[in-house]
Amino acid sequence: MAKAKGKAKQMKGKMKEAAGKATGDRTQEVEGRAEQMSGQTQEAAQKAADRAKRTGR
Repeated sequence: MAKAKGKAKQMKGKMKEAAGKATGDRTQEVEGRAEQMSGQTQEAAQKAADRAKRTGR
């Protein structure tokens, strides 16, 4: 579930970044990139938790 939320956050960030580029809004562009990175982190953390469960740690 958290992996899906991370992917959704990444997609939202990509759209925000694209909108910022299209309108010339650098703040929105940077916020979009930050949101993408946050989503990537969330996804990676969940993947690590899933691996830990599989290995019994």
